[in-house]
Amino acid sequence: MIHYKENSLILLAMCFILISILNLSLAQKKTSFIGMLEYEITPADTSKNNVSAITKMFVYTNDTITRTENFTNQLGQQVAIRHMEKQKSYLLLITDLGKFALKTDHSISDSIKKESQYVFKKKWFKRKIAGEKANRMIVYHPDFKEPIEFLYLKKKPNKYLNIYTEIPGLLLKYSIVTADGILDYKLVNFKEYIPNKDLFGIPSDFYRITFDEFIGEMIKAKEEAQ
Repeated sequence: MIHYKENSLILLAMCFILISILNLSLAQKKTSFIGMLEYEITPADTSKNNVSAITKMFVYTNDTITRTENFTNQLGQQVAIRHMEKQKSYLLLITDLGKFALKTDHSISDSIKKESQYVFKKKWFKRKIAGEKANRMIVYHPDFKEPIEFLYLKKKPNKYLNIYTEIPGLLLKYSIVTADGILDYKLVNFKEYIPNKDLFGIPSDFYRITFDEFIGEMIKAKEEAQ
């Protein structure tokens, strides 16, 4: 009788443990993001730039396709449409020669593997940004004058920006190293809704072409103009 009670208590304890593990795994499960993200982009070294250097980036997604819109004073609007499952993307360009959709196949891996110069270290506690409580990550890079704090949503996947796969969530604040210097990205608007499906299609008046074909067209046009 005593053994029966002991076994029952052990089974009951095991059930509580299993339920706790199940609840924890469900709580940590990432949920899809469908909607729009708006970021402000600012040069890290503001001493070399004025306020007008601040630009915007908009990311729309239906969880299968993303549409990323960048705005710069030099190039105007740039639009990239990426199919996350098929690993293919199009860069929409409007030129003097016409409208082009430059296609890229991301499933073709680069044979040369470059070791990342970024080092990531998680930090305790959360920080609020654009109305969202975000997790923190301290990131080191040789070009950073000092470590930079990245913020991310652990409950959302990081696949929508297609950058920093080491970050276990959707980036809300981060920095990237470019040829022109370091750019800081900061989320200013987080909106969950179903975007218009037309945002994710290639307009019919855009000519689909590879990057090499596009360069060939540019060279040909230049030669004909001479």
